[in-house]
Amino acid sequence: MKSINPSIAFDGNAEEAFNFYRSVFGGEFTAVMRWKDMPKDEEGCGGMGELAPDEMEKIMHISLPVGKNNTLMGNDTPKFMNANFDGESRFNIAIDTESKAEADRLFEKLSEGGNKVMPMDDAFWGDYFGMLVDKFGIQWMIGYSNEQREN
Repeated sequence: MKSINPSIAFDGNAEEAFNFYRSVFGGEFTAVMRWKDMPKDEEGCGGMGELAPDEMEKIMHISLPVGKNNTLMGNDTPKFMNANFDGESRFNIAIDTESKAEADRLFEKLSEGGNKVMPMDDAFWGDYFGMLVDKFGIQWMIGYSNEQREN
């Protein structure tokens, strides 16, 4: 396993929060993707629901390296995901694996007795990626990044 990194869900203010975190920790964002960047016919990540027009400019994914091997990640949660920011967890644990086989193994083991939110598949941004909630209610994002791809 390459790393485990926290990913924080926001109710529309991820960009503001991450600009603050960048001012605290320093560094530069390694990724900033907006919901409008997601292909409309994408089955690997899209197809989960419809975005409201006011959500298109919101953050789908943002990454800020913190220290040598850690990354703080985040996103704005669209309305179709029905997030309840008063009672639900606002974070995920993201695992970056060394191979697709490791990603599949961890996904299957962690999802036993839980809920497979997004099965492992090639995502439109180039990673092999999946999401799940384990039997204890902890949210996980598992991915394998092709190191040869350009950011």
